[in-house]
Amino acid sequence: MAEDWVKAAARGALGDGEVIGVIVEGREIALYEMDGEIYATDDICTHAYAKLSDGWMEKGEIECPLHAGRFDIKTGKATAPPCIDDVKTYPVRVEGDEIQVKLD
Repeated sequence: MAEDWVKAAARGALGDGEVIGVIVEGREIALYEMDGEIYATDDICTHAYAKLSDGWMEKGEIECPLHAGRFDIKTGKATAPPCIDDVKTYPVRVEGDEIQVKLD
């Protein structure tokens, strides 16, 4: 499948220090804004089913609301147990008033 840029949210839906969950072409994706940059990962924790967008973002990490595991929002790397498997990340761009993610 070709890689496509797809609208994930309106630019105004996300503010600095915030995380939101969106569904893009059937995929649950979390969008984060930190220091004016936007990042995207899968929204589901790799340890157990929980939405990362329901968690807490602090110092560049998202903490899962279920078992307090953490992931780096830029790289998807698992940074705290019980999470050991990284979460998938997606390239992000802003085009006009759209936040877009590149799906593969």
